[in-house]
Amino acid sequence: MDDPKKIKCSLSFGSNLALIFLFLMGTTILYLSIWSPSYSLTNFPFFPFQREQLQPCQLPNSTAVEARQDKLELALAKASMENKTVIIAVVNRAYVDQDVKADTTMLDIFLDSFWLGEDTKKLVDHLLLVAVDQTAYDRCRFLRLNCFRLETDGVDFGGEKTFMSQDFIKMMWRRTLFLLEILKRGYSFIFTDMDVMWLRNPFERLSKNETEDLQISTDLFFGDPWKEDQFINTGFYYIRSNIKTIALFGKWYSMRDNSTGQKEQDVLRGLIKGGIIGRLGLNVRCLDTLYFSGFCQDSKDFRAVTTVHANCCKSITAKVTDLRAVLRDWKRFKEITSHKQFTIVNATETFRWTGHWRCWNSWSTGNKTKV
Repeated sequence: MDDPKKIKCSLSFGSNLALIFLFLMGTTILYLSIWSPSYSLTNFPFFPFQREQLQPCQLPNSTAVEARQDKLELALAKASMENKTVIIAVVNRAYVDQDVKADTTMLDIFLDSFWLGEDTKKLVDHLLLVAVDQTAYDRCRFLRLNCFRLETDGVDFGGEKTFMSQDFIKMMWRRTLFLLEILKRGYSFIFTDMDVMWLRNPFERLSKNETEDLQISTDLFFGDPWKEDQFINTGFYYIRSNIKTIALFGKWYSMRDNSTGQKEQDVLRGLIKGGIIGRLGLNVRCLDTLYFSGFCQDSKDFRAVTTVHANCCKSITAKVTDLRAVLRDWKRFKEITSHKQFTIVNATETFRWTGHWRCWNSWSTGNKTKV
């Protein structure tokens, strides 16, 4: 007769083997169902249910993670230099669409200047184009630039805006609010209008003194960069992100509803004349037109000029025509000075900018001209 204890032990051992077998099988099936999406549990005769009843677990991919992140932050981080500095330009359909009679656009000319300028090609990597309509955004993406789509509910910023019209003023204020947001995110930036030609790297000419909060271009320069009563121009400036500049832009934007008949540039000039620089403890440098020039006041020295702005001009068509002349002048200067028999000094003494005739005449064509 068998020993009952041995029988009990044998049964217990057999039960344990069965449990171990089931555990291993279950673990294997679970592993396959989770980590092998192509594997179907219907391969097991023990599990007759369909695949749709037990979906495999999938780890989130990088695209899904990025989609949940802030799109603006991603765009800024991509374009940023190591010191969190970017170059910002705002573009709409009027700057990217070609007229039937045109063979270029404002955007094309703007980018040409980076190609033709000295030490400027590399800066395109740090340029963020802010598109205020879908056409401009599509064009930016087509050119494989750094692009961000700025959307404003209920407002169409796509077309060409008449100078000082309500749509023009709204677009300028929307731009100011957007730039305030960039400062709040800790990014310093150069803001540039698209009608500014970059002939040399402006970072080589701008002050590297970190105590200078804002360096801003002028229509006319009278010799004192610290004088507060200047004809500033918000078409080109370099601003550092800090508490003071954020406060300045916040105050500036808050004035939008109390500035009837004024564009945002006029409001900022009024704030500066009213003493806001001293109240906020700001250091603001006005830029010399010898280096950061424009159609209001040409640079007298081709050896020094860094940017050329089509200011004092009312029409996009006129800007395009006269800016093309600027680039032709620049190419001729570079060609002449590349020959050994010509010295840079002699070339500069005899070289002059082509007259900005289309822009000068744009002011006498009535209300049909636009900007």
